[in-house]
Amino acid sequence: MPSYDSSRARFRLADRHIAVFAHLVDGATPPEELWESLLELQQIGLVGEEGELAPLLRDLLGALADPMVLIQVEITGEHGPVNHGVVVGQEAVVSHDGWPGDEESEYVSIEPSTLVWELARKVNLHRGEPVEAPATARIETTMGALDAAFVALGEAAGDEAAARDLTRKALVETSGLSSPELDQFLELVIALNATWRITTAWDGKHEGERSAMIRALAAWDCGPHGYWVREKPEEPIMPGQVSPESPLALAWTTPGDIWDKVADLLPDRDDLIDEA
Repeated sequence: MPSYDSSRARFRLADRHIAVFAHLVDGATPPEELWESLLELQQIGLVGEEGELAPLLRDLLGALADPMVLIQVEITGEHGPVNHGVVVGQEAVVSHDGWPGDEESEYVSIEPSTLVWELARKVNLHRGEPVEAPATARIETTMGALDAAFVALGEAAGDEAAARDLTRKALVETSGLSSPELDQFLELVIALNATWRITTAWDGKHEGERSAMIRALAAWDCGPHGYWVREKPEEPIMPGQVSPESPLALAWTTPGDIWDKVADLLPDRDDLIDEA
């Protein structure tokens, strides 16, 4: 069920509710499969009996209807993948956070100057205790080896000793690595808190022609072993592009460098198409 907090102009909405808004903004009647969602929005007062939209929705719908920059944040942890994001509109910036196992996300307006902070929060970027650069700061193997390691972890069913033994055996058989790279990769897989990627997209110019522009960053949060940027497969990844034979390359990176890389994902004003 959708809900909202008028004191902070924040909303809990599912994609189906956003779809209802899209039809109403265009002056169209939502299709039959969205009628239940429309009724839910009417019950809480965000949509009137004749399809009128509550004034409280102005910033949210304005940004969604005319976005300048779309930012997608995908983070996968213990409870599976969760999607977050930010929509940079002409007059407002709207952030949305998902929750594991919940179809609804929380939408709230933020100040544009806090955008990098907001993205860092979404991926839980933190300094923590200083982590020295490891002796092995770059690892190259294959996606198939990573898949085998995850299968081994699943077979261990939470038994830490079994997880380490089974994962080492899987990596010996599939990764092509030897010590110290194999030992380092094993520790990263065992300690992995989450993997995430941030993708930004906007209308820009390439070689003088209008073109969709995309920048992306993928990283591993390995807890006591720090942050590792996934250099290969290189983002953005298209569907069907990655196979078990695809190379996997990870490079150790400081939290400060991650912050800078996140900031670099955002386009400058000159990068955007001026619609005026």
